[in-house]
Amino acid sequence: MEQRNPRLRWLIVWGVAAIWMGAVLARLGYLQLFCYSEYFAKAQHQQQRTYEISPMRGDIYDRKGRQLAISVPMDSVFADPAEVKEPEMVARLLSRVLGVPPEDLEMKIRDASKPVRLAKKLSPELVERIDEMNLKGVFFQKENRRIYPQHEFLSHVLGWVDVDEKGMGGLEQELDKQIRGRPGRVMVMADGKRQLYDRNEASADPGASVVLTIDETIQYIAEKELAIAMAETHSKSGTVVVQDPSNGALLAVANWPTFDPNDPGKFPAEKRQDLAVAAAYEPGSTFKTITMTSAIENHVTNPDVMVDCQMGSILVAGRLIHDWHPFGVLSVRDVLAHSSDVGTIKIALNLGAPRFYDTMRKFGIGQLTGIELPGENRGKIRTVDNWTASSIGSVAIGQEVSVTPVQIISAISAIANGGTLYRSHVVQEIRGSGGANLPLPKRPEPTEVTDAKTAATIREMMQNVILEGTGKPAQLNGYTAGGKSGTAQKIDTNTGRYSPNQYIASFVGFAPVNEPAVTILVVLDSPEGAHHGGEVGGPVFKRVAEQVLAYLDVPHDVPVESDSEFAKKNKGSVEPDDSVAQNDLRAQDRRTQQEQATFQNVVSKNTATRPNSGSSSSSGSSSSAAPTTVISEEDSVDVPDLTGQTVRGVTESCSRLGLLPELIGSGVAVEQTPDAGTRVPRGSSITVRFGRAVAAVSPAATPAGTPAPVRRNVN
Repeated sequence: MEQRNPRLRWLIVWGVAAIWMGAVLARLGYLQLFCYSEYFAKAQHQQQRTYEISPMRGDIYDRKGRQLAISVPMDSVFADPAEVKEPEMVARLLSRVLGVPPEDLEMKIRDASKPVRLAKKLSPELVERIDEMNLKGVFFQKENRRIYPQHEFLSHVLGWVDVDEKGMGGLEQELDKQIRGRPGRVMVMADGKRQLYDRNEASADPGASVVLTIDETIQYIAEKELAIAMAETHSKSGTVVVQDPSNGALLAVANWPTFDPNDPGKFPAEKRQDLAVAAAYEPGSTFKTITMTSAIENHVTNPDVMVDCQMGSILVAGRLIHDWHPFGVLSVRDVLAHSSDVGTIKIALNLGAPRFYDTMRKFGIGQLTGIELPGENRGKIRTVDNWTASSIGSVAIGQEVSVTPVQIISAISAIANGGTLYRSHVVQEIRGSGGANLPLPKRPEPTEVTDAKTAATIREMMQNVILEGTGKPAQLNGYTAGGKSGTAQKIDTNTGRYSPNQYIASFVGFAPVNEPAVTILVVLDSPEGAHHGGEVGGPVFKRVAEQVLAYLDVPHDVPVESDSEFAKKNKGSVEPDDSVAQNDLRAQDRRTQQEQATFQNVVSKNTATRPNSGSSSSSGSSSSAAPTTVISEEDSVDVPDLTGQTVRGVTESCSRLGLLPELIGSGVAVEQTPDAGTRVPRGSSITVRFGRAVAAVSPAATPAGTPAPVRRNVN
């Protein structure tokens, strides 16, 4: 038989090998070039576990560095479905601790392709119980929980966060990008047996801290006095705003009703609304200050011009408007002091709509202030082209126009400071995690809205309102003040007309008159019984102003009188619509009783929440989500004896030791909890009630360097 050529056989072998190798290389090329991403992703899914590390939100402080919102690390429990061999058993055991149906937990584990969170931010007690079970595939990871140590305090300004630490209201929402920080990631590698062998971590960047213009002590005074006013007037809602007129900084923003941002879901949306920025209302007679400013600035009138108020009625384009009292001839100064609608309307008619409208716009009416809070309402002011023939009469007395509290207080502050409009703001600084200051949110530049001479004239007229007119209940003991009351009928939603028995009562003013340190606005919605702004808002202004001015150590510009002298001087001198001052002493007794009850409530709350300096575990309510803190002896201080000190003295003494004062009342300290000498951790709350001293304190007996206490009891 003829043998084949060996060379041919080798060619065949090499040809087959080349074809096989070409196929292999082609397949490899295809996999590498066209399927790389798919297989790489599958490998990562099998070998890698990636966890997100939530960043620490920045703290929020008041203007003196006192903490208002903080974040603390807490443990959340996770389950890795690749390691949990018996999901049913694990779910059954965990459900007993977490209080979650076992079916829900089992479904979470079975449906997950990667580690899944079973419960968030557990208390130390629950973490310990779960840890003792030693369940394979169940582990903990640190997450941050937002805590508002003072609960309802300043809640509308601070806002709140959701379960994922996202800001949902107030500053938490408006500055969420700055406060939240950047999340980190942890990546771990696992082999074929799911054993971890490598770890790569990118740390989270903490958020920026925010320093507010709010002063904790002034905020407390505003909230306390608003709560008393709500109890006395049974109003539906209320707002008290305190502003520094020299720069527009808000020192206090108190709203009622309020809510606890630690658990916002328990409160309806209307309680979480910040009325100071979101609630627009017709300002009523407080708006007459803008009317008078426009008229005097445009040389239409002056305080000494006499106006015939026509015994309390005027017809404007077929609309008959009545005064609250049948006034005859009044000076322009007295038109404002006695809040005559007829006199104000006649002045506005001489002024004319175009010039009046221009003044309102300059004062920011109908415009956003740019305050660093969400949901601001711009109010309403129609252009002159859309006014009816009678509109000028309505707008002049604060109807057919709506404002927010932050708008009207900014406008009055412009009069107080000499004519410059500073827009309301609550943010003083934003500090990055490295300590450097970050850019502040853009706010409008200050603008001159009236000349200094006109502003001084209006200040003098507003002082006369308090001395001789409807603002008598707002007279301060030891300080001059200017102000204006307002009583605006509300629109009845059923009829579309003004309600005969529903009112917005308000009072706005500043003190002292010549060098104003504060501007204060009080707004009460639908008070029952007495409803005039002077009689229900004036006393609130008085109590807030006297306490705040004493706290700020503002020098008295008129002599301080004793309680009896001051009451005797003002008894029976109040106009019919502002007769509340006649009941001032009885009201003081009621407030003293209320503050004693408030003192006991605050003491109970602080005692329940105060950390134990020598313990690493709390008494153990499983529902408490607050972390347990171990306080060393070096972190503890002795409570000082605060008896007899003024509000300012108590605040400074506590601040030096790192303690948080809870101040109730005014005058001098008469009671405190804990007692002097008690050892407490730094950061603890010290509740102090103020009242009248046992012996009268004369200014001459006051030690050098110590501000003389206000002798007037404004509890």
